[in-house]
Amino acid sequence: MADVEALKREAGVEACQFVTSGMKVGLGTGSTVKYTVIELGRRIREEGLQITGVPTSIVTENLAIECGIPLLELSDVDGLDIVIDGADEFDPDFQLIKGGGAALLREKIVAQESKIMVVVADERKKVSTLGAFPLPIEITPFSHSATVRALNRILDCRVNIRMAGDGPVFTDNSNMIADAHMGPNISDPESLEIEILKIAGVVQVGLFTNMCDAIVLAGNNGVKTILNPNGKLA
Repeated sequence: MADVEALKREAGVEACQFVTSGMKVGLGTGSTVKYTVIELGRRIREEGLQITGVPTSIVTENLAIECGIPLLELSDVDGLDIVIDGADEFDPDFQLIKGGGAALLREKIVAQESKIMVVVADERKKVSTLGAFPLPIEITPFSHSATVRALNRILDCRVNIRMAGDGPVFTDNSNMIADAHMGPNISDPESLEIEILKIAGVVQVGLFTNMCDAIVLAGNNGVKTILNPNGKLA
């Protein structure tokens, strides 16, 4: 691909086309959507855009404050107009794997409270079948080894606790991340999501099914917007 960072920026900026004054906007987490947050801040300063945002992570919250985006608590409003977020993988049915940034629980809460979900991504995230990217699963620290064993049994693959240096990664919710190395074999993400969530120690899983309405995709030939034919923008 061409300069990946430049393409990410172009896609992140392009996604802002969906945002208009008066909207309540979910602000995603990740290396591409950060450019969306920066661009929305610019539009507020230079164009008079009037929006309020709900961040999906502490990292995004800090960036939004730095960019001058007014923020609110999701609990204080009855839903959002749109969320713009990234993805680690997406398939032809617009099903997603998310959670590479360990923000999947907050991301899914914000997504389910949003009327529309727009994903920004580059072509490396486009796959025929989900699973080459290890599936992130947020789990409770309590008896986390037992939860990992249970995941191993039902998934029949290597599941490991995500580490940072000598210790585990902890989410903004003080939970841990278990990564399931399934390979590109997730042909039925809806059923798999249900099965994983049955395990008591699982808080949330990074399968975002039937949520994405459009993908702003950056590639060597520029940026294009792909609408989900079964989504709310079709």
